[in-house]
Amino acid sequence: MKLMKSKAGLRFLGYGLRFTGHDSPSTIGSGADACELKTANRKPYTLYLLLLICSLITSSCGVYSFTGTTLSPTIKTVTVNNFVLATAGGPANLPLTFNERLKEYYQRYTNLKVVPANGDLVLEGNITGYELIAVAPTAQDQAGVNRLQITILVRFYNNKDETKNFEQPFSFYKDFPQSQTLSQNESRLVPQILDQIVLDIFNKTAADW
Repeated sequence: MKLMKSKAGLRFLGYGLRFTGHDSPSTIGSGADACELKTANRKPYTLYLLLLICSLITSSCGVYSFTGTTLSPTIKTVTVNNFVLATAGGPANLPLTFNERLKEYYQRYTNLKVVPANGDLVLEGNITGYELIAVAPTAQDQAGVNRLQITILVRFYNNKDETKNFEQPFSFYKDFPQSQTLSQNESRLVPQILDQIVLDIFNKTAADW
């Protein structure tokens, strides 16, 4: 391949690139020289990209964290008032278990301090449903199942932004074979159901999903 241009032009000779000017020519060849040129040219763009990413992160002013929360930096504390068992059935320690799991989740995935009263965020409510439901067979599932469903009514107060306040039920369930009893599955299913409800509450209050 050969491309020539007179005076301050370009010449492609073989696989090399030759720059010609009025004073002295210079040649950038193929192979290692070309790779060095490409690497050198990439460095400014790589540096620019890193600076851009850092700028975007710092411009968030602390509202977003890598744990996924969207809490304002003015929010420092959270209070979880005791949830009350307001339905028949369920283990006697169900409210205590739920309270502790909810507190633990905020401690683990936020920088908020859990305080006994007057937190910037306050959660309270009632366990309104603890139901065992027989689910009839379907086309996909020829055998019927038993369903354990727990419903918790949550009242949430954001003392820094009252527009975030809400009252909402959160519910989740797990199925088990009809040939088995609740007592055979309760100790296994209840923690799984509570964990999902805690996650849903957290997403609603701290991640604003």
